[in-house]
Amino acid sequence: MTGESAERVDPSATERVVVIEDEEDLRGLVAFTLRADGWSTHTAATGAEGIALVASVQPAVVVLDLMLPDVSGIDVCRRLRATPSDAPLGIIIVTARGDEYDRLLGFESGADDYVVKPFSVRELALRVRALWRSTCPRGQAWASGSAFHWRGLILDPIRHRVRADGVDLVLRPLEFKILLLLMSNGGRAFTRAEVGVAIWEGARDGNLRTIDTHVSRLREALGPYAAAVETVPGVGYRLGHES
Repeated sequence: MTGESAERVDPSATERVVVIEDEEDLRGLVAFTLRADGWSTHTAATGAEGIALVASVQPAVVVLDLMLPDVSGIDVCRRLRATPSDAPLGIIIVTARGDEYDRLLGFESGADDYVVKPFSVRELALRVRALWRSTCPRGQAWASGSAFHWRGLILDPIRHRVRADGVDLVLRPLEFKILLLLMSNGGRAFTRAEVGVAIWEGARDGNLRTIDTHVSRLREALGPYAAAVETVPGVGYRLGHES
């Protein structure tokens, strides 16, 4: 494997990021910035290298270029999502293609965030941190140590676990965060902008259609409990009625 690896400054922390980017200078700059931010950063120059590296490293977040020399970033994203994992994986797509079609295609393939080149590497580092926090609700101001219940749905914010009728559900990081936001504020309606501020913690642009994509995926994952996420016409979303 030709990818480089940079160790974290803080050896007591174990969070890892994989950067899959074929532009050597940009790959090095992103890795350097993330390392300075305290991440154990591993890099790959091709899609095949990146997939193998993710399987080996088991990172918390993947920064994925859309245009790779061997396979498209969309295909890499789909393959990563199709691979079973015991831990949540956040995926941020980085690309020069920023039109709405490409963004939606990226989200539909399983990405959690989308950054258009050229971009600020510090902003990218903030987005990586915000996405990582999506998998660590212990550090969220509105998280609670108690489990939340809705019909046969149980959400445990500390163990980052969602169960439906006793069966564990697999939610992507931002899907979990949206559900936690709604279940921990039962009955309150949130605008799409408010949902965006809560789940990205300000480290993101205001693409409100992205919220709808994540909500659609959340409902699909909830299956018979999709009604837990209720649309409020002209406003946004709230927790559905239990009756």
